[in-house]
Amino acid sequence: MYRSCEVDKRLSCDGKDEKLAEELYFILFLLFKILFKFFFTTSQLHNLLTFLVIILQKKGDILKKYRPNVAAVVLSSKYPEKVEILIAKRNDVDAWQFPQGGIDEGESAKEALLRELKEEIGTDEVEILAEMPEWQKYDFPKRIAKKMYPFDGQKQKYFLVKLKPNAKINLNTEVPEFEDYKFVSLKEVFDYVKSFKRPVYKIVLDYFKKQGYI
Repeated sequence: MYRSCEVDKRLSCDGKDEKLAEELYFILFLLFKILFKFFFTTSQLHNLLTFLVIILQKKGDILKKYRPNVAAVVLSSKYPEKVEILIAKRNDVDAWQFPQGGIDEGESAKEALLRELKEEIGTDEVEILAEMPEWQKYDFPKRIAKKMYPFDGQKQKYFLVKLKPNAKINLNTEVPEFEDYKFVSLKEVFDYVKSFKRPVYKIVLDYFKKQGYI
């Protein structure tokens, strides 16, 4: 009967989406079994329903509204001799993260990157080392989704940047978002980052690592 995304790789593996897909599958299975029991074998029925679930999942993703966002993996000025990654602690929740922020209308991703760095860590004195080609998406948890309405999540453009020798981090910005920061090794990042952003961070860091930057 129904196979989870771990077995059937054509299905979405987005956690809560898989549960919804499973429920949808059984409803469709019962309906189609009644309507087409004389026309399809069980195997054919399974393949047809799996195809319909995939289509509905993709349609649901298309209908979601994602806020354009830019994020930065910030390396210290000691790079490349030493790889130290900046993480900052938010001042509204107990969470560590990379600097990030929305892209304003008419603004390029690189322009947003420099503006957000200035607004969040007090400096835009950086050298852009690399840009991740694919945009990364994540859905907001329910507690955040209400606050961020009408957006269901964010799609992010990630940059790898290095602080210039004269750059000075200052969290006491016009509208402070962080209360603390530190530089950690690549292995230590996930000792601090515990939020729903972990999966995206892993994809991003793995990409820059495979490209030979970190």
